[in-house]
Amino acid sequence: MQAITDIDVYHAGELTVIGFGNSENLDELNVAEFNDEIKQLIRDNNCQDLAVDLTGIQFIPRGLLGVLTSVYRRNINVHLFNTSNDIREVLEITKLDRLFYLHNVEV
Repeated sequence: MQAITDIDVYHAGELTVIGFGNSENLDELNVAEFNDEIKQLIRDNNCQDLAVDLTGIQFIPRGLLGVLTSVYRRNINVHLFNTSNDIREVLEITKLDRLFYLHNVEV
């Protein structure tokens, strides 16, 4: 596992899987730095699908949703795993649940 910025990269390639470790709160996430790291990760690995593990995360910063939307606009499939009810509600209200694939898996 390779750590970059405030995220963990579990797999890099056409399918890139990232997570936030045991964080419960992403308020301290530097969104600009995260955006730069994600762009580089996508470019370096010819990423076609980005999977984001949100296990244990209760709230997602608005800026992070913007980064994920920009990834989607680059024709990259965005998969969100284990979204909390609060995050799912935000995705539904903003209609981002129509852009991203939502998955729940047992951990």
